Amino acid sequence: MPSRITCQVHEEPPVTVVRVTGSLDLTTTRQVHHVLQRCLTAQPDALIVDLAGLRVTDPLALSVFAAAARQAAEWPAVPVVLCDPPTETARHLTETTACRTLPVQHDCAEATRLARSSAAPRVRARLEPVAGACRRARELAAQACERWNLPDLVGPVSLVLSELVGNVVRHAGTPMDVTLTLRPPYLHLAVADRCATAVRPRDPGSHAEGGRGLMLVRELTQRWGSLTAGDRKVVWAILPAG
Repeated sequence: MPSRITCQVHEEPPVTVVRVTGSLDLTTTRQVHHVLQRCLTAQPDALIVDLAGLRVTDPLALSVFAAAARQAAEWPAVPVVLCDPPTETARHLTETTACRTLPVQHDCAEATRLARSSAAPRVRARLEPVAGACRRARELAAQACERWNLPDLVGPVSLVLSELVGNVVRHAGTPMDVTLTLRPPYLHLAVADRCATAVRPRDPGSHAEGGRGLMLVRELTQRWGSLTAGDRKVVWAILPAG
């Protein structure tokens, strides 16, 4: 049986646009939630949701957008913007308590343009799960801190990023995407791999490379966490950037 809802994802770096079409109810929210979560793992500067083709059959289902916005606010600390809702959908949004604070714009093109104009500086690299990955992570940390004039962060950022990368090498064993993003007042670190296994703090280890444990990550960062979508997982951490 064909799905009653479709989500077309258009990555327009640094912004991601999702066009949701069809009937939204408590059954189809799961599909929408999965797509939005996966989009956030790519760390766009904004997640624009085009609602022009959406028909809401159960207003309670609109809370899926509020849930995505809460996740995006925690990490990667970007806005979720709803665009071009039909008249009835717009009314439901204003009447649904969880959605009243969500930004809604009528012009998706304008929302995309504004998000692009405020794109955050970032450093990205693809690393293989090999012994030298932790060393490369420390080099990336030093390069980013030098570029953004954050000399006091070189040490803690190098330690945290090395641990996140080392965790992928030891446990996931997949290629990984490393991203450092400056969104004042914080520096955001993220390592995405191809393993959906949840990450939990563990006691520090004695590995030569990394191995200090995610307990160290917790001690050195403002906060950290993980986001899983399908077979993709991102472990992220945020440090104060002055």
